[in-house]
Amino acid sequence: MGRYIIRRLLYLFLVIIIITVLMFAIFFLMPPTDPALAFAGKQPTPEILAEVRRSLGLDKPVHVQYLLFVKRLFLGDEFGWPGLGRSYVYRESVRDLLIERFPASFQLAVGGAIIWLSLGIPIGILSALKRRSFADRAAMVFALIGVSAPIFWLGQIALFVFWQKLGISPGTGYEPLSNFGEWLSHMWLPWIILAINFAAFYARMVRGNLLETMGEDYIRTARAKGLTERRVIGKHGLRSSLTPIATMFGMDFAILVGQAVITESVFNIQGVGVLTVEAANRGDLPVLLGLTVLIALVVSFMSLIVDVLYAYLDPRVRYS
Repeated sequence: MGRYIIRRLLYLFLVIIIITVLMFAIFFLMPPTDPALAFAGKQPTPEILAEVRRSLGLDKPVHVQYLLFVKRLFLGDEFGWPGLGRSYVYRESVRDLLIERFPASFQLAVGGAIIWLSLGIPIGILSALKRRSFADRAAMVFALIGVSAPIFWLGQIALFVFWQKLGISPGTGYEPLSNFGEWLSHMWLPWIILAINFAAFYARMVRGNLLETMGEDYIRTARAKGLTERRVIGKHGLRSSLTPIATMFGMDFAILVGQAVITESVFNIQGVGVLTVEAANRGDLPVLLGLTVLIALVVSFMSLIVDVLYAYLDPRVRYS
């Protein structure tokens, strides 16, 4: 187990190197114009351009520029982590923006993930075990509606019902976690809306995987040995059928941290997703680079966690 984790950490280190090389090439080597123009804001003076070139190391050889880029990225400098100065739009450091926006997106993703797993997996299991029953058909109707309904429409309907009509939701906005009561009252509805689509998709996936697994030869062998149906399903069926779900969940959660744009917009949650859209629309290059690296690192770390979990769940995967 330890050797497997060490090997995966080395792979993760290699992936991070490749990510930084690609980011450096895209933002510093590929632009047809002087990269300093992109990072100097609108209508920069020659003095500002010279200072930007000096601070970014653009007057040095390419390999030195890359090493300086990596240093600023992970260690920071006087221009603020990740070493790309201040946002053109917000006039504050990229570091401060990410620290301010990331918690809201992370909390939204965590709450939504807990709900969609709590709904999707049991519904999928019930549907597979009660095949062609009323429960199976009701589960598949839920899955069809959940997959088909757009999040922005569900969000507006939920606000109309639970906020304007019933008054059990405080509406839109975000409260920090330190004010737990207000935070929870503002987050429960976005969590549910975000989770519905994923829960429906996971229910369908769990159902299909479990039905396929229960038809395998080793399941029939386990039954022939006299094992109870609960033990056959719990120990052999679920463990194998849920391994693809672990992979899906890791990638969905990592990407969702930076792409819950619609939910954040509907419920006025100023998170990373909204910041990404604003930076792209306004050409805020320092923020875009910081967000790109942040999301790439989150995806890489979630991939590591999924690989270890997959090896634990699937007995056919060996740690060696």
